[in-house]
Amino acid sequence: MPASPRRPLWPRDLANQLDQRLSRLEAACRQAQVPFYDDAGVDTHLRKVLLVSDFAYETLLRSPILLGPELVRLMGDPRHADARAGLLATIEDEAELRAELRRFRKREAIRLIWRDVNGLDPVESTLAGASVLAECCLEAALRHAERQLAMRHGQVRSADGAGQRLVVFGLGKLGGSELNFSSDIDLILAYPEGGTSDGARPLDAETWFTRLGQQLVSLLAEHTVDGYVYRVDLRLRPFGSVGRVALSFAAMEQYYQREGRDWERYAWIKARPVAGDLAAGNRLIEALRPFVFRRYFDYTAFAGLREMKALIDAEVTRKDLAANLKLGPGGIREVEFVVQLMQLIRGGREPALRARGLLPALSACEQLGVIPAQRARRLREAYRFLRQVENRVQMFADQQVHDVPDEEAPRRRLALGLGYPDWPALKAAIDHQRGVVTEEFDAVMAPARQAREQRPLAGWTRLWQDFAEHGVQAAVLAEAGFDPPQDPAGALEALLASPALRSASARARARLDRVVPALLAAAIETPAPSACLVRLLGLVHAVARRSAYLALLDEQPAALKRLTSVFATSAFLAERVIAHPLLLDELFDDRHEAPVPDRDSVEADIRRRLAAMPDADAEAEIEVVQEQRLAAAFRIGLDFLAGRIDAVAAARALAAVAEAVLATVLRLAERDLAVNHGRLPDRTEESSGLVILGYGSLGGRELGFGSDLDLVFLYDAALAQAESLGPRPLDGARYYARLAQRVVHFLTTLTRSGRLYEVDVRLRPDGGKGLLVTSLDAYVAYQRERAWTWEHQALVRARAVAGDVALGRRFGEHRNELLAAPVDVQRLHDQIVDMRARWRSERDRSDAERFDLKQGYGGLVDLEFLLQGLVLQHGAAHPALLTASNSADLIRVAAEVGCLSATQAEHLGAAHAELLARALSCTLDARSRVVRRDPQIEQHAGQVSAVAGQLGFRFEASGRGA
Repeated sequence: MPASPRRPLWPRDLANQLDQRLSRLEAACRQAQVPFYDDAGVDTHLRKVLLVSDFAYETLLRSPILLGPELVRLMGDPRHADARAGLLATIEDEAELRAELRRFRKREAIRLIWRDVNGLDPVESTLAGASVLAECCLEAALRHAERQLAMRHGQVRSADGAGQRLVVFGLGKLGGSELNFSSDIDLILAYPEGGTSDGARPLDAETWFTRLGQQLVSLLAEHTVDGYVYRVDLRLRPFGSVGRVALSFAAMEQYYQREGRDWERYAWIKARPVAGDLAAGNRLIEALRPFVFRRYFDYTAFAGLREMKALIDAEVTRKDLAANLKLGPGGIREVEFVVQLMQLIRGGREPALRARGLLPALSACEQLGVIPAQRARRLREAYRFLRQVENRVQMFADQQVHDVPDEEAPRRRLALGLGYPDWPALKAAIDHQRGVVTEEFDAVMAPARQAREQRPLAGWTRLWQDFAEHGVQAAVLAEAGFDPPQDPAGALEALLASPALRSASARARARLDRVVPALLAAAIETPAPSACLVRLLGLVHAVARRSAYLALLDEQPAALKRLTSVFATSAFLAERVIAHPLLLDELFDDRHEAPVPDRDSVEADIRRRLAAMPDADAEAEIEVVQEQRLAAAFRIGLDFLAGRIDAVAAARALAAVAEAVLATVLRLAERDLAVNHGRLPDRTEESSGLVILGYGSLGGRELGFGSDLDLVFLYDAALAQAESLGPRPLDGARYYARLAQRVVHFLTTLTRSGRLYEVDVRLRPDGGKGLLVTSLDAYVAYQRERAWTWEHQALVRARAVAGDVALGRRFGEHRNELLAAPVDVQRLHDQIVDMRARWRSERDRSDAERFDLKQGYGGLVDLEFLLQGLVLQHGAAHPALLTASNSADLIRVAAEVGCLSATQAEHLGAAHAELLARALSCTLDARSRVVRRDPQIEQHAGQVSAVAGQLGFRFEASGRGA
């Protein structure tokens, strides 16, 4: 601490009062023969303590020993109480322990005041220090009570004979490591399993742990001549004050599964084992995680929060608590509600949001973008300020109060202690920060409430209620604007007749009665009301049993508007959402305009999700990968529909998602294989010895929604004879064959959310008759000596997409060498044109009125063949052509090196962009890619055919001749 800080200038009467107190303390030290530490710096620090705390003054007056030589060491020690709690564990006598616990708590409390008021600790450290102090006292009291009970009744044993300990869960601010200076402590007591104690007078586990809990409370909460340690509140336990003092883990899990209420979910966000068997406590926390944090975004949290807020507001009104720093408008509880709401909504999907402390949780919300940075900053500043004011109010007399004093004198002391010149200045600061909190709280809660109140739904509500009571009338629906052909009446009848609706709770039915009219009102505003409504009702039918999603539709009108827009314009995305309602999380995410997913971001998201489930099996992990893949592809579809990206960018992004999935699946497959067979020597994730090649649309970065993956697996021939280091070793060739098989299995396994991808491995050497995995050397030899021209065409789009980085580079070098080999130009042209004609005869579905966007004359495949022919023809002379595998890039590079004229490149680029956009649009609207011919299509297709003919690839003539 500073040696001689500047003494503050305080009003004379207050300075005189502090001088008098200081004189009394010095006298007490003389009487107790304690050398008073009178360094000028300590004097100034002590005056600040006396200014803000009568409790500190009275404690020091009764215990002048605290002002002796140990003062500087104790008050200057930045460590929390656990660094000084060792003495508590050595005390055997109960009366002595009771006295020392109370003295210890007071000593540490004086230290917290000293460091807080003198600016040595930020408010977060003061709160954490108060929490650690409580934990130390709990653990010391618990161990003593355990010893005493075991002496009489023995120790409770589990089924395997191991001794059991109680688990003390801290909830509220103790659980969040943010305990007030003067606070009761909210505890729940539990034990791992039933059993009997092993003493001469055995007790069953429930009785043993109940007595232990009662003794623990007594040691801490009973008033003695030394006061008390903590007020203990056990009312948050299952069934509240009428429930058992301590429950087994099984009983706890059963209660929360069957009886758990919304407010208990909020309470368990902060729950933390603080004494006893901490490892067992963490196991129960993990077991209860699905109760607290739902698997999907959970908007039922809004209703629970509103109910709790209403109860608090009623209490505030009844007890006139408007000025209460904790419960009043703009108080600490509203900050907590804002953050905890985001935690409950998203914590099941975002492990970072499960942080117990408010400030860490707020930072996680900011980092994940669920609370904007400016809002997070304002809430953080307000919370820190209000918590510090609250602490100072409690430091006056060590009382659990949350109101600023009514009297002028303590108000002045409070203001001066916080660095304000007077009470009005502090009052203005408090009012400002509470206003900030109110504004931010309303920003979270009000939009949904106001939007729901403003919906013009009365007519639609009456219509829905009439249908529910008297049956659906198609004529009435048609008159309202819903045309019969799409059968919206049938969709409504199916919903009304569904078992989910018939068995719905009153709350769920009320929610549905608000949601369906809102959907009717939204669908009627779209270009195709009936189609949109049928899709929306299909979604409601799919989620009718999932309260979280019904709440989402009810609570988020703005997001419902986005849902309607998507369902009106994309049958494909609508079908995806109905089949995988978890995609609603993406659609309703406030960050829906975030950057387009790329490989790094998708892989990072997958890693984060997998890291949160370390003990999961491979099937569960693949399910998570599939969820993330679906979510990323869905966001890309939304971006394309909204016009934020074009078709080329969408196709590239979808390919990037596939690369992230492949990298993850390869990593999981290697780990899985290593369980029985180990890994090959000196191999890492980046140098595994296996590389996965992407061919076709994946290699060309033109993946579509729902495309399969064309894959080829290559390994390093130098490792063919290496032996894996596991219990059942494999040579390199068999190891890589097993690894590739496992990758394909993981990719094609049918999970609850569907398959990751369909996989085609027939482009490997010798096709379906060849080995699944080939060495790079054998692959290159095959390509040089036996490959057909169409296989070299396919090689144009091939690239390494996952696996060994160095091996991937070596493949790239060989690929360029193969593509740059000399060719007979006329023979090349003839073979490419002939292959295209054969493909067309098998696959082209065009006719006089309709055009196949992929296979028609001048379509996307003609364009692919043309570009592949250019690469094979000119690769040796223009190596730049070998650097690109994507059609758009190839067109650009071919123009740059002179293989295409500017006009030709312009025509091909425009055709590629338009045809690809139309193909993606057809997929998104669940339409065939065989579309009605129009002048724009005819123009683009004609230009592709014309350029192909100019360059010697007469696809049209050959095809029509054939």
